[in-house]
Amino acid sequence: MPHELPDLPYAYDALEPFLNEETMHLHHDKHHAGYVKGLNEAEEKVKAAQRSGDFSAIRGLCDALAFNYSGHLFHTLFWNNMSPDGGGEPTGELSAQIGKDFGSFATFKAQFLAATNSVQGSGWGVLAWQPLSSQLVILQAEKHQNLAQWGVTPLLVLDVWEHAYYLQYQNRRPEFTEGFFDVIDWDDVAARLAAAKEND
Repeated sequence: MPHELPDLPYAYDALEPFLNEETMHLHHDKHHAGYVKGLNEAEEKVKAAQRSGDFSAIRGLCDALAFNYSGHLFHTLFWNNMSPDGGGEPTGELSAQIGKDFGSFATFKAQFLAATNSVQGSGWGVLAWQPLSSQLVILQAEKHQNLAQWGVTPLLVLDVWEHAYYLQYQNRRPEFTEGFFDVIDWDDVAARLAAAKEND
């Protein structure tokens, strides 16, 4: 089945003033939709190569699969990681895990913002569950897929490609990333952590 662009879980203007309606339309309807289209096209080309036995273009196809799939996955997480009722601090198991792995919520937030703000060019800040050591880790993902750790489960992602914020924040990336904490849906992140631990 072809991949489809998921609907936003809220109205396009629901996250204002953090993200305005124009930015959300551009980001969801154009950029995210482009990754879905690219993924479907790449998968079709792989199937055609399998049918023909001609794998001369496989290097480029592998790149397209990784780039577009990761873009689709991260954007789907990103929309669901936010809520017009979000913000504050996590509670329960998620709060305890953050305390265990980072020392405090303040330290976690400082590290997450530092990692995200220092992404070179286009990419993401990522909070993920690492199953080998049963701990939360903060990673950078340049583009969508570079610098990843195999096997981790992304729980919270923040897009710092310029299309995510430039219409509203221009080159003030730290202002955008700080504002993200006002809309984080910690219940969504907590549910993802619980599911990741169940799958260890």
